[in-house]
Amino acid sequence: MNYNQLHESDPYTYPPIGDMTEEEAMELARQEARSWRNVQLFNTDHIVPLTDHPDHAATLAHRVALRDWPSTSDFPDTKPTL
Repeated sequence: MNYNQLHESDPYTYPPIGDMTEEEAMELARQEARSWRNVQLFNTDHIVPLTDHPDHAATLAHRVALRDWPSTSDFPDTKPTL
């Protein structure tokens, strides 16, 4: 899936879909995916030092998956889930 497919139903997408090359669209999709990933990492930062948190181990594994995600063949199409 590429940027154009993700946003083809949104007439307010900027820049307009028709004005982007496929390479530009994929780069924008990668940037958006990295931004989402960074927010997810930030949102779980507070759990890392809390070793008694009920989801500590799962959260640490999820954070590893988030950090590794850009180097996988699934990037940016499939987001890691907790």
